[in-house]
Parts: sequence; C-alpha cells; structure tokens
Amino acid sequence: MRLAADLKAFEGRIGHTFHTPELLVRAVTHASLSSQTRPDNQRLEFLGDRVLGLVMAEALLGADEAATEGQLAPRFNAMVRKETCADVARAIGLGEVMKLGRSEMLSGGRRKEALLGDAMEALIAAVYLDGGFDAARALVLRLWADRIGAVDHDARDPKTALQEWAQARGMTPPCYTQTGRTGPDHQPIFTVEVTLDNGARETARAGSKRIAEQQAARALLARLEQET
Repeated sequence: MRLAADLKAFEGRIGHTFHTPELLVRAVTHASLSSQTRPDNQRLEFLGDRVLGLVMAEALLGADEAATEGQLAPRFNAMVRKETCADVARAIGLGEVMKLGRSEMLSGGRRKEALLGDAMEALIAAVYLDGGFDAARALVLRLWADRIGAVDHDARDPKTALQEWAQARGMTPPCYTQTGRTGPDHQPIFTVEVTLDNGARETARAGSKRIAEQQAARALLARLEQET
C-alpha cells in the first residue's frame, strides 16, 4: 500500500516511517468513515492508551527519582489525559490528516478534542504495532518532551486542588455554574463561574464545559493563594 501525499508528509512530522502503512491509515480513520473494508481506529485507541501510560510512567519515574507515588500520580494524569493528547495532536497537525465521514467533517471534527485525543492514542498504538515498544517509546518521548520537562511539581487537577483548599478551611465544595454559551453547535464556547462559601468567584470561557471549569478553578485558586 502506498500512502497519500498528506500521510507521507505526516510521517516526516512524527519521525516514524511505517513498514505497514495500513496501520497509519487505520489510526487516522474515524468511526464515521469506517466500513467492512475500512476499519476505524477505536481498537488502536484502546491499545495506545495503555502504551502511552507505560511510557509515561517510566519517563516520570526517571525524571524525578525522589518523587513519591502521591506526587507522581497527578503528574501522570496530567500527561495522559485526553486534553493533553489532543494538544499533542494539534502540534503535529494530526487533525489535518484524519479521515472523517461527511457528518463529522461538517461539524468540525478535525478540531474536536475527543476525536483528536482518540486519534493520538491510536497513532501511538499504530507505531507500537509497526515498530515495537522502542519505536512507540521514542515517539511519545519526542512528542511529549517539553511537557514532561515542564509538568508542575504539584500537577493535581485544578478542580481537585480548589476543593481541597476549600475543605481544609471548613467550606463546602466549590459550586460551578454555566453562565453562558455562544458560538455554533459544532464549535461552542462555554462560560462557567465557580464560587466558594466565602463569596470568592472566578469565571472562564473554553470550548468545553469541563475545560472552562478547570480554568475557572485554576484562576480562583491562584488568586486565593496570592491573597494568603
């Protein structure tokens, strides 16, 4: 099988040339375009998630030999969560080569975080099956290198960190309220407000409600820590 020009260029961007090109085609094929003769990337996504987890656990252990399990776990979660996979996918232009059905194309599927994150995991699995674990490890370490080096010492999810801050001071958990939604259905922007018992509040806007909540929590926690 010969790859189309866009996928050949993509191989150059990720630094891996496929011995079995069909694996790359499958990794970038969404279920909306699948058929009996064109398998989608869902099974690869399942495998890639596990390969990514093993590579990242190994990398984080090596990066900080003094870290405890309690410190490593949130760093690990920050590196393997779907948002991070989607960010890496955007950095390498994965959305540009994804094979989507018409409905997903029209609804902005190339920009959807879930689709990008899933395809990134599928790509890792494709490289693993094509070149073995060493090739998959090299890919992940190459694409995640800056993120591994910059991961926060305390990489807890900001919503978890804010809840712990509130509970340590006898407050009830933070309250998140969606206060607005703009933009078309295929590319909405959510506005979310987080409030605490003491009246402190912050708002944030993002392309998903969950990310808006995280950003609002991060902003409020940063302000509270500056004030104390």
